[in-house]
Amino acid sequence: MKQMVMGMVMAGLLCSGAMGAAEERPVIELWPDGAPGALGQADQDKPTIQVYHPTSDSAGGTAVVICPGGGYSGLAMDHEGRQIAEWFNSVGVTAFILKYRLPARGYRHPFPLMDAQRAIRLVRARAEEWKINPDRIGILGFSAGGHLASTAATHFNQPVPTGENADAIDAVSCRPDFQILIYPVISMDPAIVHRGSRNNLLGQEPAEELLRLVSNELQITAQTPPAFLVHANDDKGVLPENSIRYYLGLRQANVPAELHIFLKGGHGFGMRPSAGPAAGWPALCRQWLEQMGF
Repeated sequence: MKQMVMGMVMAGLLCSGAMGAAEERPVIELWPDGAPGALGQADQDKPTIQVYHPTSDSAGGTAVVICPGGGYSGLAMDHEGRQIAEWFNSVGVTAFILKYRLPARGYRHPFPLMDAQRAIRLVRARAEEWKINPDRIGILGFSAGGHLASTAATHFNQPVPTGENADAIDAVSCRPDFQILIYPVISMDPAIVHRGSRNNLLGQEPAEELLRLVSNELQITAQTPPAFLVHANDDKGVLPENSIRYYLGLRQANVPAELHIFLKGGHGFGMRPSAGPAAGWPALCRQWLEQMGF
């Protein structure tokens, strides 16, 4: 009987802790009255950000919007979302996990980009409330989420129109101040493209003009924000040439950039220790952020 009572007490404490964590990490709809082009009212039709605040004594005013990967067919919300947000909190960065609408569920380009741009605008619009410097808001993406992040970093001068859903937040800049790309999909060049991501995002037979538009190594300008890139040499899922081409494009445009290609790690390693040295990218990323003044 005593063990049963203790078990009930512990369960209550765990439940209370979970509720506290949920309250501290609110989920916010990007468009509370319905997203532009929504196909329904299900969870998959409602893009959101989940807010992860660092402790007040460690907060440094920098924020990052996190785009989990998943081939534009799913979202790796744990090892490319929550774990990353918690790490950023540990170094004083406010993190926002973006649940963007998925092309595989009816939301092909430009809907994911619309959601990413809205997330950046919303964070910037509420920067004072969240104690964020509006000039230190970046975007991070893994794999297909890296494609979305790099699209947001190269297409901010041509934001996706939201039509009748337009509001005051649409007047806020959607340019990220920096970009962090981890084993990203970048190019639609058939020689190096991740076909699953391309087909989900654009369909089986996209026009050449569209392929070029979202080949982000071709969209870099001098106004593209600084970048930190990570890839593994043995990545067979998304070839490292994606990061290499993007880095070379940034160099040509005189955009500050740092590229790390690890010998081993494969694809989708996140921060898993089993990936070896590649899993140590967060420490390198922190050094880069400090060097860049973020």
